[in-house]
Amino acid sequence: MKVFECTEADESNVSVFSRFMEVLDGCDIVVVRSCMELEPEWLCLLEDLHRKPILPIGQLPTIVLNSEDETDTRLWMKEWLDKQAKGSVVYVAFGSEAKPSQEELTEIALGLEQSKLPFFFVLRTRRGTADTGLIELPEGFEERTKGQGVVCTNWVPQLKILAHDSVGGFFTHSGWTSVVEALQFGRALILLTFYSDQGINAKVLEEKHIGYLIPRNEQDGSFTRDSVAKSLRLVMVEEEGNLYRDKAKEMKGLFGDRQSQALYLESFLDYLKTHQRLSKLPSENICS
Repeated sequence: MKVFECTEADESNVSVFSRFMEVLDGCDIVVVRSCMELEPEWLCLLEDLHRKPILPIGQLPTIVLNSEDETDTRLWMKEWLDKQAKGSVVYVAFGSEAKPSQEELTEIALGLEQSKLPFFFVLRTRRGTADTGLIELPEGFEERTKGQGVVCTNWVPQLKILAHDSVGGFFTHSGWTSVVEALQFGRALILLTFYSDQGINAKVLEEKHIGYLIPRNEQDGSFTRDSVAKSLRLVMVEEEGNLYRDKAKEMKGLFGDRQSQALYLESFLDYLKTHQRLSKLPSENICS
């Protein structure tokens, strides 16, 4: 329901949704950060719907840059992760734009505490200086979980954290860059969406058993600390979670294969070179 708020017109009397549809209608080709091995059925449906070429450019996996010039902040993170058992830590981060409400943060935090799992929680309490809606962790949370997990309110090297052997799962908002970064290291996904494309991303991942969606009220989107704790334990340690852990490891072979993913980008560039005058693009079909 939050996503569909954008269907309402703003002060310009044109909604974001309308602008998006005008762009889709007026373009010659549609380029998607995806690959046929992951979702051929949806890429083919897009072609049927829009009646124009749909070009996947691969997952564009991020490269981990090794730097010996580690800051004190990065060092303490590495030292903390080094002390944890392999595959035991839940990395928690909801991207640079999504921010839980105070009620949501309370349930997330208490759910983490209740799960008894080691966690590394990257918390954005505000989105820039213009954001006056400051949110806070439940009183005493950090003191009670001092031996269980850590909370960081500053920027962190997400890719390096996900690459660490102690991290077994990623509690994420389903933003696609975060999904790609997690799966290229075979990290299991626990999903809690907030807005934009995140809901659709999460539903695709759930359908393919690549990620587990936190149960929530279908009308208002609310969820409880119990559902957070149970979901985390299911994916991280319960026998039922083998499905998601094994699938994440399987996806590592796809998302982490830079060579095969790079072929999509090369194919896209070749397409542009071949069809320099986009107004005369032929209606080629990737699904034929």
